[in-house]
Amino acid sequence: MSILEMKVPSPGESITEVEIATWLVKDGDYVEKDQAIAEVDSDKATLELPAEASGIITLKAEEGDAVAVGQVVCLIDTSAAKPSGDAPAAEAPKAEEKKEEVKAAPAPAAQASTYATGSASPAAKKILDEKSIDPATIQGTGKDGRVTKEDAINAVPSMGTPTGGPRGTERKKMSMLRRKVAERLVEAKNTTAMLTTFNEVNLTEVNKLRSEFKDAFKAKHNVGLGFMSFFTKAVTRALELFPDVNSMIDGQDQIKFDFADISIAVSGPKGLMVPVVRNAELLSFRGVEAEIKRLATRARDGQITVDEMTGGTFTITNGGVFGSMLSTPIINPPQSGILGMHNIIERPVAVNGQVVIAPMMYIALSYDHRIIDGRESVGFLVAVKEALENPMELLMNNDPKKALEL
Repeated sequence: MSILEMKVPSPGESITEVEIATWLVKDGDYVEKDQAIAEVDSDKATLELPAEASGIITLKAEEGDAVAVGQVVCLIDTSAAKPSGDAPAAEAPKAEEKKEEVKAAPAPAAQASTYATGSASPAAKKILDEKSIDPATIQGTGKDGRVTKEDAINAVPSMGTPTGGPRGTERKKMSMLRRKVAERLVEAKNTTAMLTTFNEVNLTEVNKLRSEFKDAFKAKHNVGLGFMSFFTKAVTRALELFPDVNSMIDGQDQIKFDFADISIAVSGPKGLMVPVVRNAELLSFRGVEAEIKRLATRARDGQITVDEMTGGTFTITNGGVFGSMLSTPIINPPQSGILGMHNIIERPVAVNGQVVIAPMMYIALSYDHRIIDGRESVGFLVAVKEALENPMELLMNNDPKKALEL
């Protein structure tokens, strides 16, 4: 017999343990080499664990167990032959059922109703009157169903509260990814001087460009022309104008970046995930839309890798897709800033002295005040607003067809 010990491989730098999310095989199954045998959660992503060899598998960890990198999670008997096929199981002989006559217990005799049934003793009636309770609603425990003083004392007035509904509870362990997200959110609140500033954006011009070019853009590039490319381009432009927002604290040092790796918050099956669009400042509208679509699809399919979620110099989160009107997003440490997008509402606004109905969105910038001052934060948000309200000039150099590669 030749036994292979399968150990947990390292999913990435700084990750010391993973959690067995789901076993995809059962104990005693025959597995093929490179077959996915389990899904494991790290603090950054969900990964598949492939079999290192073919053979009969013996599981050494349960679903939900936290296992250290390098720990043995299963054994594979590589000397076991592959089953030629499952033989039909022989039908077990049926044991002759022993019929046993059960004598039914005699039904209790129905309690006869008398004049006393439902009536209250004088002492009980006095108590029920004070509680404003009708004696007829009380099940008496006295002789012939009479309501006793003890029944009256124990009676509870009905306040219209519904009773008899389900009151079950469920407890389940949070996934490692969910626990890590929770830790990072608390860390961000406790270790940064976080502040949020707000503005609003008139998206009329963005809507005009999308309406005019979205069909041609989709036909040529096989990807939609959404709001995220406009916001990403507006953010990378603003980061060039206010580089302090594109920086982070390391001990007593400030690290500035001459590139913009934009983290995009997406909702995945295991919770919030934040894949990174690398060098977003160099990407075209098509490049941004294609990369966001690729990363979001991989995140939602559970195929995102640790490398695709590591790093990032600034984050964009879009709560508007869920209907959020306004929020204060939490910084994604060690980054120093995060932009929150919200839903688009048509509202009356003043434009050139006239009241018009326009598609408006509130935007929010949460930032670390230890490293970003009010001038930079407000200036950054105003720069994002300006680019989105004048995208033709500031994001497309007055040539939308060239910018959209049409």
